[in-house]
Amino acid sequence: MARRSFAQPDNDDDVNVTPLLDIVFIMLIFFIVTSTFVKEPGVEIERPGAVTASERKLASIIVAISEDDEIWINKERVELEGVKTAVEQLRRENPRGTAVVQADSASKTRLLVEVVNQIRATGITDVAVSTEDV
Repeated sequence: MARRSFAQPDNDDDVNVTPLLDIVFIMLIFFIVTSTFVKEPGVEIERPGAVTASERKLASIIVAISEDDEIWINKERVELEGVKTAVEQLRRENPRGTAVVQADSASKTRLLVEVVNQIRATGITDVAVSTEDV
């Protein structure tokens, strides 16, 4: 007597997506770690116009001076005497970072100069003043 076997077909047609998910997660982690986040000073500034403006990228320390002559760093209001301390704290996070001062067009120029002097007192020599391109 002959034996008949009724074997069920193998389902080896499945695609294993585990390695694909691993690669996607590794790429996601890579992009999160290497990205630079945009820092905002915490106040809206109407910057003055300048013909000779040039674009600067990767500024890690942003200081804003409002039209009411208030100084803002990392969304916190800071007195002039506290600028140096706040910038030193930010500089510890990124020692090679540069600083940008966003001064409102209605703010006092004297305060801008004093803020730049406070920033330079921390050892940062590359300080820029943010302007609008005219």
